[in-house]
Amino acid sequence: MDMYLHVRVVFAMIAGLGVTHLLRGIARIVEHPGKNKAYWVHLVWVFFRFLYLIHFWWWEFQLENVPQWTFPLYLFVAVYAVLLYLLCALLFPEEMSDYNGFDSYFYSHRKWIFAVQAALFAVDVLDTVIKGTSYLHTLGILYYVRTVAYIVLSLVAIKTTNRKFHATFAVLGTAYEIVFIFMLYRTLDISPIN
Repeated sequence: MDMYLHVRVVFAMIAGLGVTHLLRGIARIVEHPGKNKAYWVHLVWVFFRFLYLIHFWWWEFQLENVPQWTFPLYLFVAVYAVLLYLLCALLFPEEMSDYNGFDSYFYSHRKWIFAVQAALFAVDVLDTVIKGTSYLHTLGILYYVRTVAYIVLSLVAIKTTNRKFHATFAVLGTAYEIVFIFMLYRTLDISPIN
């Protein structure tokens, strides 16, 4: 079996668990709308995470170009996938009885959510470098702006409960991610557009 195919199967399982967790959380809200009051900012972050998971699966195709896989490299990329799953799990806890709804849950767990998100984007830089420095350079300024902004804003989100900040970050962050994906990755060959 091709080594990359083996690696990709593991990432597919972890990403699949993340998507499953998000979809199950949304289904619980739909099934019991009065039980746990939905919060739109939380739902925007759920959509962002879903989009990011799909994006992760798409751009990890570039790892096919890694000439030799080692266990540390495999472990690193697996940790990246685990961070993604952890964020999905943090967005939809198993038990909500201690909270009045997803707004109180979201703000009480924002430190965890955004600390993991900041770590995720820092890990993304290393993941991108693994794909080759030429690949990193082809991503251009959009990638650098995106990464620095998400890390800095996630660190601010850890500290503040300001609802306007969190709403703006969620909406603009998701909009930027959509633009980033469609500006860079429009074809199956996964080659960034210069």
